[in-house]
Amino acid sequence: MNYKILVINGPNLNLLGQREKEIYGTATLEEINKDLKVMALEKGIDIEFFQSNHEGALIDKIHSARGDADYLLINAAAYTHYSIAIYDALKAVKIPFIEVHLSNVDAREPFRQNSLLSPIAAGKICGLGGLSYKMALLAACEILLGENEEQDAR
Repeated sequence: MNYKILVINGPNLNLLGQREKEIYGTATLEEINKDLKVMALEKGIDIEFFQSNHEGALIDKIHSARGDADYLLINAAAYTHYSIAIYDALKAVKIPFIEVHLSNVDAREPFRQNSLLSPIAAGKICGLGGLSYKMALLAACEILLGENEEQDAR
């Protein structure tokens, strides 16, 4: 079976490498995506990338993933903390997903410590910069390919 993972990035992530480098690092979103593509190809997994600064576009992409993607990696950025609409979309499509953040949101401002997505996510990886995405992709690949005994035990 040929599996597909969709990586969804929310607002302002198109400015990675330019904004608040002390928090988000110097890698651009394109560089992160390039690394993920190489990793996915090595595992035999198809991967697609989507970024938008618009909540509705993110929701539309989540909806269109139904029947197309087997797993999602999502960094909803600021929408993580207050978008009930994105929460509802993820819940409605029933595609397993991992919540991803470059920074350690749990060690930042109090409003960033609240995630509407975490309760329905398969997992959450944050605080490791671009490595957060790589770890999330590795986990999703292992789950899809049946290489993760920990997930099987659930």
